[in-house]
Amino acid sequence: MENKNNYKAENITVLKGLEGVKKNPGMYIGDTSIRGLHHLIWEVVDNSIDEALAGFCSEIKVVLNKDGSVSVEDNGRGIPVDMHPTEKRPAVEVVLTMLHAGGKFNKESYRVSGGLHGVGVSVTNALSKQLIIEIRRDGKVYKQNYAYGDPVSKLEEVGVTDKTGTKITFLPDEKIFSVVDFDFDTVNRRLRELAFLNKGLKIILADENEGKEIVYQYEGGIKSFVEYLNKTKEKIGDIIYFNKEKDNIIIEIAMQFVSNDYNESVFSFVNNINTVEHGTHYTGFCTALTRVINNYIKKHKIGDISLTGGDTREGLTGIISLKVPEPQFEGQTKTKLGNSEIKGIVDSLFTDFLHNYFEEHPAVAKLIIGKCVNAAQAREAARKARELVRRKSVLDGFSLPGKLADCSEKDPSKCEIFCVEGDSAGGSAKMARDRKIQAILPLRGKVLNVEKARLDKIFKNQEIINIITALGTGISDEFDISKLRYGKIIIMGDSDVDGAHIVCLLLTFFYRHMPQLIESGNLYIAQAPLYKVTKGKQKQYVLNDENLKILLEQIGNDVEIQRFKGLGEMNPEQLWETTMNPETRTLKQITIEDAVEADRMFSILMGDEVEPRREFIMNNAKFVKNLDV
Repeated sequence: MENKNNYKAENITVLKGLEGVKKNPGMYIGDTSIRGLHHLIWEVVDNSIDEALAGFCSEIKVVLNKDGSVSVEDNGRGIPVDMHPTEKRPAVEVVLTMLHAGGKFNKESYRVSGGLHGVGVSVTNALSKQLIIEIRRDGKVYKQNYAYGDPVSKLEEVGVTDKTGTKITFLPDEKIFSVVDFDFDTVNRRLRELAFLNKGLKIILADENEGKEIVYQYEGGIKSFVEYLNKTKEKIGDIIYFNKEKDNIIIEIAMQFVSNDYNESVFSFVNNINTVEHGTHYTGFCTALTRVINNYIKKHKIGDISLTGGDTREGLTGIISLKVPEPQFEGQTKTKLGNSEIKGIVDSLFTDFLHNYFEEHPAVAKLIIGKCVNAAQAREAARKARELVRRKSVLDGFSLPGKLADCSEKDPSKCEIFCVEGDSAGGSAKMARDRKIQAILPLRGKVLNVEKARLDKIFKNQEIINIITALGTGISDEFDISKLRYGKIIIMGDSDVDGAHIVCLLLTFFYRHMPQLIESGNLYIAQAPLYKVTKGKQKQYVLNDENLKILLEQIGNDVEIQRFKGLGEMNPEQLWETTMNPETRTLKQITIEDAVEADRMFSILMGDEVEPRREFIMNNAKFVKNLDV
């Protein structure tokens, strides 16, 4: 046994410079897969955005280069190049090689700054096999090269210029990242969001591989953001816009009600960070909105009714964007604003503004309040429907749906439930399953499209009730994940258009009324094969037409191809072998990388308006790889 007294100072490892980042990159960027890879871009872009927030930058350009590198260029002041007083080397080298070094920690340089973790561009440098920085300032151009976080050349003066700004080009280290290919759509979504949140800022995204370039610049700022989100919807009145500053905190709110929408689509940001768990700024906004609407009802004797916060936000699209000098983030993902003083400031200022707006726009106020009152009436109807469902399900304390074939295992973490399209496929799945850990819930016909329905209608749909009852969590405001009966909820549909539609209907339901299941990683889609390919005694199952083409090129002729029109065509052994066996199956876990874009897409694809859906299909048809007609 080792002597505990051998643990001395010499046993303490000190990781200097950026060694800590290289040893444990996940601590700084979340992970070393696709999300962490893109975090390298965000750290560089955040520096440019800080220059824009400070009023020194009007244009940012991001280029995905052919060699796999990324360039981020701005026309800000340029990172300082003079000698740092204590580090005795150029300031730019300090910024690129030391954690928590930068102007954003000095409030004289940056009043507010973005970037959630505050670790800065040095992390991008540490995790790149190559980084080149070019700086334009004081009439000169400077350049320095880095490799794996360390300078490999001195800062050199390489030219003259009449411009200012910084350009950073970096190539990720493939020994650190499992994926090194940047996704254009992911970068595009974030840059578009930043353009909305920073009124007038020009952001350019270019992809040299595809030869395309997109320019974003929104003079309307977050008003343009709401316009974008509500493009396909039936609006009530114009966008209501509020902008005020108090105690060095800038509050911007844009909102608009939608008559044919029953969901709340309010997104909140602090210093350009999407506060997905909201926080005190959102609470202040909600309190003000509910108070003003209830006071208006009372003052104008519209009715003897008191609305809840949920009633006043039904069908509301809104953007809340704050610039806060010293934000305090908390919550599970550190994206919840915790500053206690913010609630009162937002509440007070927005209450005064909205009260005046309603008095000055009585026709719009009447339409909005009519929508809210209808929501309250539907809530009461939903409460009665929910109680009716509860009364029907109370039998010996609890009653599961009759169609559910439950599993015997009692530990939810070991259990999984398959929501299966159709009784035929459900029957095969029941015979194929592992009865100990796998439950089967057959769904008959097409599930209700909840995008077009309020809760009262949802509680009258038997298939939805069966799902809610089987999972045990309740939905919406009553959702409690601790009561979840299965660790994996797996949607299993046919590999044709009808099957895809039912999968979309179920995804819409889970996204709108049980989003916590997606956030906690409990929701999956089964990947059923479309083909069985047999050559001699060898057989292989293939997911789609593209994979079939690749396989046929590999194995040649003299093959027998069986196409499965639906799950019901598979016998139980085939269904188990291809789709249900945990050892051999493929599951697709459902995640929401971009809640704003997800919300918009569900509205387009599952909402009432036909024309936007047709436009979306026409614009994206060329990207479809597998279509079963």
